[in-house]
Amino acid sequence: MALSIDSNRGRNIAPLLFATFRTTGIHRQKNMPEDLLPNGVAPGTPEHILFLTLTVSIDYQRDAPELWKSSRKTYEDPETRYLFSPKEIQSTTIAKNIQDMQRHGLSKKPTKDAWIWRTNSLTFQKKWSGDPVNFLADCKFDAPTVLNRLRNDTHFDGYRLSPDYLYLKGNKIAPLWLRMLRDNAGVDTLVNMDQIPVPVDVHVARATLALGVVKGEYQGIPEPIFGVIRKAWSESTKDLIVNNRKLISLDVDNPLWHLSKYGCTDRDPQSGRCPKKAICELRDFCISGKVHVAADMISIET
Repeated sequence: MALSIDSNRGRNIAPLLFATFRTTGIHRQKNMPEDLLPNGVAPGTPEHILFLTLTVSIDYQRDAPELWKSSRKTYEDPETRYLFSPKEIQSTTIAKNIQDMQRHGLSKKPTKDAWIWRTNSLTFQKKWSGDPVNFLADCKFDAPTVLNRLRNDTHFDGYRLSPDYLYLKGNKIAPLWLRMLRDNAGVDTLVNMDQIPVPVDVHVARATLALGVVKGEYQGIPEPIFGVIRKAWSESTKDLIVNNRKLISLDVDNPLWHLSKYGCTDRDPQSGRCPKKAICELRDFCISGKVHVAADMISIET
């Protein structure tokens, strides 16, 4: 893996990403799939936090707009709303959960998704009275502690010690959850968020590589280069102050996602030519070269 990080370039790009997304939007888009709440749910309520928490836990290998739309429909259906109540989940069976998560397309891998959903729900119910905020409080709202606990907390399942949190502890989903709690649910008590890496998916990776914040040659599975991308944005935003506000890695997540989804996705993966370049807010930083990003493989020559 012959890659380099251009953190100076990243320090120039990060403020532009952040400011553009908050004003005109990236490619005139500024809404994330999780921004729209189910009918009857108020921002920042326990119901909202559970809606975000449980839905994001199955946000893997999924089309995000489709996932969040299905989750809203599941919540709005009186017969499946119980799925968002850890207390009610506890009194149902996994078979019912599997069946009901398919009604509105909430699950794509029925057994696996239901097991993830049920395990996380029961952890919050049995240990934290059904409220994820109680878990955050036990972590003293310290974001790095939250990540560590997500990865390491266990329970005895009758046979062995098993993880408390499935997929919610992942390299992408855990930081994504914390960002959603901050930005969507208004949980402003979280501290040391600057130590949380950007949640990297194919969109964040593609935009980062197209911008040249990480460049060089690589061909292989995504995770090794995902790690480099996390490091790149951590270095690029370290001690970065913009308009008296500390900019952190998590602040470039949404802008990068939009830049890829509505722009870099149309870039020719071999030549680097992009039909959106002339109207792209980041066009001055777009680099030439091969940038091919897929769910199971990344190949770059920049």
